[in-house]
Amino acid sequence: MQHPFPELTEREREVLDLLARGMSNVEIAGALVISQKTVRNHVSNIFNKLKVTDRAQSIIRTRDAGLV
Repeated sequence: MQHPFPELTEREREVLDLLARGMSNVEIAGALVISQKTVRNHVSNIFNKLKVTDRAQSIIRTRDAGLV
């Protein structure tokens, strides 16, 4: 099955999934065992690739795609 956002890397998809579940950057960093700075970088890349400006818009796009 093709992911609805093929422009995202696998790690960005993981971050987006956790983001859409309402997790904070600190919680995402802990869950994925990466630094908070790396999470911020992934979130920024996700926003750019999905052409959204904030977490709420990215969550709406994710839910509209049926991922959450």
